[in-house]
Amino acid sequence: MKLLHIADLHIGKRVNEFSMLEDQSYILGQILRIAAEEKPSAVLIAGDVYDKSQPSAEAVEVLDDFLTRLVELKQPVFLISGNHDSPERINFGSRIMNQNQLYISGVFTGKISKKSLADEFGVVNFYLLPFIKPAHVRPFFEQPMETYEEALRTVITNTPIEKEERNVLVAHQFVTFGSEKPEESESEISAVGGLDNVDGSVFDAFDYVALGHLHGPQKIGRDTIRYAGSPLKYSFSEVRHHKSVTLIEMGRKTDIACHQIPLSPLRDMREIRGPLAQLLETGRTDKNGSLDYIRAVVTDEEEIFDAVGRLRQVYPNLMNLMFENSKTAGNHNSIDFKDIDIKNKSPLLLFEEFYEKQNQECITEIQKKILVEIIERAGGIWK
Repeated sequence: MKLLHIADLHIGKRVNEFSMLEDQSYILGQILRIAAEEKPSAVLIAGDVYDKSQPSAEAVEVLDDFLTRLVELKQPVFLISGNHDSPERINFGSRIMNQNQLYISGVFTGKISKKSLADEFGVVNFYLLPFIKPAHVRPFFEQPMETYEEALRTVITNTPIEKEERNVLVAHQFVTFGSEKPEESESEISAVGGLDNVDGSVFDAFDYVALGHLHGPQKIGRDTIRYAGSPLKYSFSEVRHHKSVTLIEMGRKTDIACHQIPLSPLRDMREIRGPLAQLLETGRTDKNGSLDYIRAVVTDEEEIFDAVGRLRQVYPNLMNLMFENSKTAGNHNSIDFKDIDIKNKSPLLLFEEFYEKQNQECITEIQKKILVEIIERAGGIWK
């Protein structure tokens, strides 16, 4: 049996105020082509379908188009809600959608939803567990629980699982494995104290665990506990990610192979670095690459006038600008104000010391003259 595992679509997401809807429609079309070519027995969507609990009308339309076209391929779809989704909104119409083999588990009801398929090797059971936290689980069980792991263990322990059959879990949680921790991105930070950690040993009863929540495609612990990762880069901490979908091929119970099929975005997200003139020249000669989402790190030592405006003439999708030179290198040094003799120093002298610390050079006479004029206009005494 062949399964296609995707997650963290985050439809409707904005990155640095840029709407990603066009890019998402493009990449979802690519996933549809992969599904049509690979002909999986089922598609697993492991949560964070939307980026917000109240998605825009445009985001709903993009998901509706994707799911409609996916269902037309006659491949069962198993979908759960993630921590970014509204469980109730995801769950809406789920019973009607079952008729088209679109199986949705948005709201936790005290037990894990189960569906089964069969192939020449027997039955494969699919368990759909939406994102849960202890508060979601406590109303259904009498035992106390404080951590996410305690909540997951309680739910799974109370789930009847046919261990001689093949079992697949679709879940959306932050999973570790002993001392092994997964790679995280800026947009997915674990809770203080690790209360949201779930150890991978919780999933021992399952032959494959299709995870969502972290944006980098990766395994955690064993090869068959996997994050599919997001299909697009959603922060500059992800620029080195190679986005993909995960294809699982299940033979007999212990015969499971996993591999990734790469995705190619409409626009990449990347960082460029160097003197401004060099960055501009590179962009002019690379017409396609210049349309990518860009973080520019400008390394000129001298002051640059309107760097954003000049860069956006060549890189219209510039998202972020940073300066990195000998002056900014000094900004990492903290200033301890308790060691500064503020009372016995003039505003001009204090500013000179501050300027030197920040810029690794002394204030010029011209700059000092301008500063004196500003202080005098403000009614201050500069001496």
